[in-house]
Amino acid sequence: MEQVRENKMGTMPINKLLISMALPMVISMLVQAMYNIVDSIFVSRLSENALTAVSMAFPMQSLMFSVAAGIGVGMNALLSRSLGQKNFKAANKAAMNGMFLEAIGAFLFILVGIFLVEPFFRIQTDNPEIIDLGISYTRLCMVLCFGIYGQFTFERILQSTGRTFYTMITQLVGAVINIILDPIMIFGLLGFPKLGVAGAALATVIGQIFAAAIAFILNKKKNPDVQLEFKGFRPENHYIKTILAVGIPSIIMASVGSVMTFGMNLILGVYLASSTAVAVFGVYFKLNSFIFMPVFGLNNGMVPIVSYNYGARNRKRLMDTIKFSIIYAVALMLIGLALFQFIPDKLLALFNASEDMLAIGVPALRIISLSFSFAGVCIIIVSTFQALGHGFFSMFVSIARQLVVLLPSAFILAAVGGLQATWWSFPIAEIASLTLSLVFFKHLYDKIIKPLDEPEKAE
Repeated sequence: MEQVRENKMGTMPINKLLISMALPMVISMLVQAMYNIVDSIFVSRLSENALTAVSMAFPMQSLMFSVAAGIGVGMNALLSRSLGQKNFKAANKAAMNGMFLEAIGAFLFILVGIFLVEPFFRIQTDNPEIIDLGISYTRLCMVLCFGIYGQFTFERILQSTGRTFYTMITQLVGAVINIILDPIMIFGLLGFPKLGVAGAALATVIGQIFAAAIAFILNKKKNPDVQLEFKGFRPENHYIKTILAVGIPSIIMASVGSVMTFGMNLILGVYLASSTAVAVFGVYFKLNSFIFMPVFGLNNGMVPIVSYNYGARNRKRLMDTIKFSIIYAVALMLIGLALFQFIPDKLLALFNASEDMLAIGVPALRIISLSFSFAGVCIIIVSTFQALGHGFFSMFVSIARQLVVLLPSAFILAAVGGLQATWWSFPIAEIASLTLSLVFFKHLYDKIIKPLDEPEKAE
């Protein structure tokens, strides 16, 4: 009976397995990145202030996503490891307790959306139009965040069991709905009222709610490895603590990105007094998502394979997964580097860039993208730490890169060399991140990966 439930993550050739699991995620992440870009392209047609408002909203949105994704990473690692150990009861409990934690996260951000959005924007700017547009956009995204939390929950469960094709379906549906509704709701087409930036937010959350509903149905109908039973469910401390042991470092690690973005917005918009530079920085994040999202898709396909084979004590399959993932990640990042180096003006033109925005944005994209040369390796290694249950190392690398190196160096460079010098903080921080990642990986390899070849000691 157990043999029937043998998972492909323990048997299929690694390169084929990684491609089969990652490719649907890469495609769906590309679509996600595309609708993120389309969202801002439509908003930029309203005004540069509207684009700046959406850019300023990014740190708070990113924080919301970080909590949802971090809990999902913790649930994913525990669920995949339980399946690798053939402990299906534990896998079910990991899924249910992860779902419980995601629900708590959604509730907290609904409260944040109600009470904290306005002061968040007033800290960043005194422009009343940007403040009003930002509040309108961000509050809708936060108060209706149960869609994105549900989407993260049910897609992670599908990923954990190797069913990434279904997650591609859910993300494609959400993205297509968003893209279709964006122009209708922003500009008031087909008889719909013109809602401006609020329309962009509403289109986004409607897409997320549909994606969450479809992912839930696919888990119930197409995922026999995990049983989602709500009747009689009670939270269990053991599972919650285990999920959070990996999830909290992941949340902190991703949240650090929100702090970094907020800090950069203050350096650019307040210290250097350039709202156009804030808009350029926001556009950079939209554009880089088109490069990074496929790598994160690869990453999402890799993590359950590493976790599964770690649970199954198969060192060769684990290491082969890491090696192939690094090769593909570096290739994707080099494509991104070429685009940012050779056609930055055309990329910025997508966002209705003014002459002033082009003058700031072209050198900015070329300088920041130099960090892509190192980022692919860093992303895979940091995700390996999480898959092995050592999220602390991921957290430390992220904090060091973005808070200890990037923000201080950005401030110093801004003071010494002005706006253009500020962008060099990104490649500097990525080199520091790569160095730390390699040191920590060597430590973990010697401590827990290499010994997998040895017979497991009896309790």
